[in-house]
Amino acid sequence: MRTRRHIVVIAAGIFMLALACLADITWGGDAGRDVMLHLRLPRMTTALLAGAAMALSGSQMQSIFRNPLADPHIMGISSGAALGAALTTMCAGVTLGGASIALSAAIGAAGAAAIILYASDRFRNASILLIFGVMLGFIITAIVSILQFSSDAESLKTFYSWSAGSFSNTTWGETAIIAGTLAAGLAIATFNHKGLDLILFGDEFTELSGAVPSRIRLSALLSCSLMTGAVTAFCGQLGFVGIIGPHIAKALLGTSAHKAVLPASLLTGGLIGVCADLLSRVTPSPMPVASTMALLGIPVILYIMLKRPEL
Repeated sequence: MRTRRHIVVIAAGIFMLALACLADITWGGDAGRDVMLHLRLPRMTTALLAGAAMALSGSQMQSIFRNPLADPHIMGISSGAALGAALTTMCAGVTLGGASIALSAAIGAAGAAAIILYASDRFRNASILLIFGVMLGFIITAIVSILQFSSDAESLKTFYSWSAGSFSNTTWGETAIIAGTLAAGLAIATFNHKGLDLILFGDEFTELSGAVPSRIRLSALLSCSLMTGAVTAFCGQLGFVGIIGPHIAKALLGTSAHKAVLPASLLTGGLIGVCADLLSRVTPSPMPVASTMALLGIPVILYIMLKRPEL
């Protein structure tokens, strides 16, 4: 019965995602071949891949930290990626875009993830660790603000435009980089899925089962850093999808087993990303996609907090 439910959920998710993608590329009336191939399709594909990557990252982080509100944005990993991109852009003078920015953002995300990993060995309380991640994000944001203050007007304008979040300016090459990091992140998560199941029950249970909690966390954070770095480099800091995507997947599936949750999170995250892109363009002046994701995600997060007041 559960397997049949999983199949129905995945099939329904694929169908809804297909409809959302069709609506996203056709919104705004008929378009020529060049507009479709070089503007609408890359934007829609980027929205799908970015949403899927952030949801997959959030699913892993919620498991390794055993906190339903953990995701790359809340825990400061997106801020670390933003710092890497900011250093490259405003200090080295590299234009946003391309593999160099993706690499810089991934290194920044990995640095933040390493700090979180160290803190996870010191703070066993999940709520305290969550607060630590939030504070880390604030500190990194303050450093980015200092860099902005000392930057020239052109770099500052570019960085502000990027930080608002957008799927519109990506090229097929940049989309391919996001797809590559998503594939790598998914491969790591799939290999690690049994460990993610074990760590939900605590470190002691994980060790008694013959697994090493630190290795499970390290693998998950490597996966998250790769994906978060690429997405942040090309799309800006995208919050909330990493929280709500996995929760929707678990609610629909009726299980927390990662063998089912990981692919379902990809679908729900991709669907949220495409819907956020579509919502950002329904007004006469396009809205920042980070704002539309907040409109979609905050009500769900508030519901989670009301349902789990101990958080």
